Amino acid sequence: MGELLAVLALAMFSINIVVTKIASARVAVSIGFLVAITINVLFALLIVVGQTIIEQKPLEANYSALLLFALAGFFSTYLGRWFLYDSIVKLGPSRASAFQASNPMFTFVIAWLVLGQTLTKMDVGAASSILLGLCLANYRPPDRRSDASDRPNATAVAQERTPNTLTCRFRTMLGSGTFLAIFGAFSYAVSNVLRGSAIRDWNEPMLGVLVGASVGLGAYVLLSSEAQAFPDNLKHADRKGIYLYAFSGILTMLAQACMITAMWYLPVPIVTLITLSTPILVIPAGIFLLRNREKISALTVFGSALVLAGITTMLLT
Repeated sequence: MGELLAVLALAMFSINIVVTKIASARVAVSIGFLVAITINVLFALLIVVGQTIIEQKPLEANYSALLLFALAGFFSTYLGRWFLYDSIVKLGPSRASAFQASNPMFTFVIAWLVLGQTLTKMDVGAASSILLGLCLANYRPPDRRSDASDRPNATAVAQERTPNTLTCRFRTMLGSGTFLAIFGAFSYAVSNVLRGSAIRDWNEPMLGVLVGASVGLGAYVLLSSEAQAFPDNLKHADRKGIYLYAFSGILTMLAQACMITAMWYLPVPIVTLITLSTPILVIPAGIFLLRNREKISALTVFGSALVLAGITTMLLT
């Protein structure tokens, strides 16, 4: 049962990555993000109400588990998904999914730093394989079609750099697709540890999704300056793009519910490995459905394979 739920979550997470890429070409991520998490909350609330009516039994709250689900929602629904959406736009679905597949590695690192668990030589080797795979998956060959006449201009600009422009490098790095994808994977890893702990004490996955989505929505409304302009932006946004983001919200809500429920049956690292092996499905989709617009190369495929091999090694040793 746990394996089936994890595979269903994998399929929905993979579809969501492709849907987000298509939707981002029509509607800005800042608008689509709020649409998706709003649908998360509404759809999860509808299911919880329906579940309560059908089962006809009162819900028993576990406050420590509620707190863990709330924290998990901040790290996944708010931080993780925001960085994931931006990384999909900047890197493309295949490369972004390769970084998402590194999530279990961060789970091991968190366990090492926080819980004091030891890392074997095999773990270190597997982590090295993952990092190498991410570098290869993210590699983009230089554009040979660029005009050589532009090079003197670039040199002149470099010579005129001021300390101000040099400090902007740090901001540029923070806004790069690579950083966004890595930090997004780390945020999801934290949320998975929290969810795994919560579901062991309180087997209410849909309530966990609802609490987490509500916290993510609240965090975005309170912390984002763009939330106030959302109603006006929504009126003028492309309808098809909005529908795609709404579909993304339903997909992620159902995928999270399947993933959390699977953690009741299987160890958290195993569930994480299965559900975030998205390159297996996203790379073929990027080639055939998106007509390889992101220019997937053999290095991208090989790098993604190294990531998956490293994750599998860490979990099986």
